[in-house]
Amino acid sequence: MLDVREVTVRFGERTVLDRVSLSMDRGEVVALLGPSGSGKTTLLRVIAGLLRPDAGTVRIGGRDVTEVAAHRRQVGLVFQDDQLFPHHDVAGNIAFGLRIAKWPRDEQRARVTELLELVGLPGFEHRRIEALSGGEARRVALARSLAPRPAVLLLDEPLSGLDPELHDRLAADLGAVLRATGTTALMVTHDRGEAALVADRAVHLGEL
Repeated sequence: MLDVREVTVRFGERTVLDRVSLSMDRGEVVALLGPSGSGKTTLLRVIAGLLRPDAGTVRIGGRDVTEVAAHRRQVGLVFQDDQLFPHHDVAGNIAFGLRIAKWPRDEQRARVTELLELVGLPGFEHRRIEALSGGEARRVALARSLAPRPAVLLLDEPLSGLDPELHDRLAADLGAVLRATGTTALMVTHDRGEAALVADRAVHLGEL
């Protein structure tokens, strides 16, 4: 489903990624480990189409998308800080990608309801974003990213900043949701315990 080959990224004279390769099967959840500054987020940005590599290729579902615009790659993103839209309620946030893709409104509503059940927030459709707890906001961000059924989901330390008990509970729930939906997912983390809870396997950026 995802095949990254010999990707190199340079910022000036600094080489951030040096001929990095990574392959993932359909439905596989992989944790990408490595210290701060090792290029984990840079690799996610290359896969998402937010950063053009200096060399190498990215293939998704067998298609070379190295030169394809980000919005045409069928890639979902979950960031560290959720990036929810405060002017939309929960349903509006989750349905955002569906509106862009011009899904019929009844299908949008059905998909929002389905995802809220999946992430453990049934009945939250009309809840305001500022009324959500940190854990609830993370669940809404995950639901929004899953809504358009992306070919690949990229998660950039999605559980950072949570207290230990909530972190472990959401990590287990995140792994369960990704498997229930059969989502191919690459998650950046620096926490080996988190990787063990969420992913099918873990790789270190220096050992891809």
